[in-house]
Amino acid sequence: MTWQNALHDYQLYLKIERGLSTNSVNSYKRDVEKLIRFLEKNEIKTSPIKITDEILQQFIYSISKEVNARSQSRIISGLRSFFDYLIFENYREDNPTAILETPKIGRKLPDTLAIEEIDLLISQIDLSTSEGERNRAILETLYSCGLRVTELITLKISDLFFAEGFIKVTGKGNKERFVPINEKTQKYITIYINQIRSHINIKKGFEDTLFLNRRGKQLTRNMIFIIIKELALKAELGKTVSPHTFRHSFATHLLENGADLRSIQQMLGHESITTTEIYMHIDKTFLKEVVEKYHPRN
Repeated sequence: MTWQNALHDYQLYLKIERGLSTNSVNSYKRDVEKLIRFLEKNEIKTSPIKITDEILQQFIYSISKEVNARSQSRIISGLRSFFDYLIFENYREDNPTAILETPKIGRKLPDTLAIEEIDLLISQIDLSTSEGERNRAILETLYSCGLRVTELITLKISDLFFAEGFIKVTGKGNKERFVPINEKTQKYITIYINQIRSHINIKKGFEDTLFLNRRGKQLTRNMIFIIIKELALKAELGKTVSPHTFRHSFATHLLENGADLRSIQQMLGHESITTTEIYMHIDKTFLKEVVEKYHPRN
């Protein structure tokens, strides 16, 4: 078995059997490709079936000079998944990453914006342009629904259930969930659809895609990042702001205003409550207030 054959089959497995998104599949693919490039550069002749833990230790040592601990940990995790797949398919009996030590990393707390900062950033949008009306609807949707950037750009008009107050979101692994959407955000989306989108020459295949570029096609992830980065610079926030910042702010503000963690987990589409629990670390004063308010001894 060659590395390329193994990598090709692994990608199909991730996509078809595990139902991962294209972005997730590509991320796992890159981890294995880093190892392949290391083997080629150092002229190490071995196959996915015969590679040893000693060779993998050499690889991790080499990348430790180039990437931080968090990235090392991510690569080790990706390789572990790859070799678990080979075991699953009976190509190997052991996982050579088993003895690799994952670097200790602190848990990175998400960046968030205050409500005033979100309002300030959105106020920088030039609403005299068609793109401005679209961008306001985009940012309001990111913040009011806590979407991932991929969920935003793939949102469809047929996913809007405004009469019921929900939108249907397709998340990781093509899992669908319904997220509440407030009337203010509904209004901005409706304005965009009726006044801006209706005048765009929509390309075939994108008739149902909600947010479009000026050429009538789906927006890219990168374009959303650029829109937000430019607005953050205009607002002089002094922070690194990304689409995910709006998602983190959505969850944090819900938590600070009394929402329970299980509800937030459902709206964010987190498979595990552990992922959602990171927001509990953001504001310790909130936890103190919860105990003071709800504990019988108080």
